[in-house]
Amino acid sequence: MASLQVRKYFATASRTLLNVDFVTTRLMSACSSEISTKYLRYQEYGEPVKVLSINTEKLAKPNDNQVTVKWILSPVNPADINTIQGKYASKPPLPAIPGNEGVGEILQVGAGVKNFQLGDKVVPNSGHIGTWRTHAVYDAQELLKIPKELGNLEASMLNVNPCTAYRMLKDFECLKPGDSVLQNGGNSAVGQNVIQLCKVWGFKCISVVRDRPTISKLKDELINLGATEVLTEEEIRTTSIFKNELPRPKLALNCIGGKSALELLRHLDKNGTIVTYGGMSREPVTVPTSALIFKNITVKGFWATAWTNSNSDSKERREMYDELAQLLISKNLKPPAAKIVPFNKYQEAVMNTLSIVGKTGLKYILDMTKE
Repeated sequence: MASLQVRKYFATASRTLLNVDFVTTRLMSACSSEISTKYLRYQEYGEPVKVLSINTEKLAKPNDNQVTVKWILSPVNPADINTIQGKYASKPPLPAIPGNEGVGEILQVGAGVKNFQLGDKVVPNSGHIGTWRTHAVYDAQELLKIPKELGNLEASMLNVNPCTAYRMLKDFECLKPGDSVLQNGGNSAVGQNVIQLCKVWGFKCISVVRDRPTISKLKDELINLGATEVLTEEEIRTTSIFKNELPRPKLALNCIGGKSALELLRHLDKNGTIVTYGGMSREPVTVPTSALIFKNITVKGFWATAWTNSNSDSKERREMYDELAQLLISKNLKPPAAKIVPFNKYQEAVMNTLSIVGKTGLKYILDMTKE
């Protein structure tokens, strides 16, 4: 009897071990299976619709200090288009995979990586890491973990426009609640972030926009977003609001240049600062001698890429991302209107990003999960 029980025990144990081995083998097979990636690539500079092509290849496994990322959403920014055209200040070596912004999920983690786990939500921590692809292997320090509760749409647009607005409002003037900020391009993606951050921090934001048939609707939208006042480029030339209603701005933010920038300069308070972060008009910023001598105006520029390169591991950068993430989660900061297009229909996104459509605050985003 005892011998029969022993035989039954070993038979059951053998079946259990076989089942464990089978499950283990399947898990190991799944983990070790190769991942294919589809990506956009350009081998020469030119117009994106002509030089971009879709390619496919197998990914190598991550080494000890690397992770594998599945990209989910990847925005198309004007700087991306300019980079592909060869017109941007920084140029990655060719051939190159475009995309500086996006949100992804960690799929594989190298044995030596301590700061990421499977399933973590991440955004780029450096430029030119090529987010216009479905999967990629990166060194761990090239990525930044963000809260999982942050929506994918909001997270995909976290790196560029909100950070640009945040740094310009923080780094050039010591603003306090009640101070005025004047900006052109008020309905751009950066402009909308400036409006909302000013509202959160108690600053008065006066935004200048181009006139259009739907100007009343646009003004209402920006006022509802938090703008104190919205003026057209014609109205800013004759306005008296800084004489009777609002304090003169200490800070002006310029993304257009030319005459538009000159109007911002005219309204700046003494010892104020104008910061240029774009040049949509492709006209130079002209500073009157009187503004320098009699008003002591400071003229500066801001390039988010340079700031990021100098602050990739800084406390200020981590605090900025934490605050922006919480503002997005709480809906006190909202991304601009966006159109999501499947990855394989990228031509629509790249063609419209620098067109009139792309200059109205509408962001095009590639859905990397839909091929």
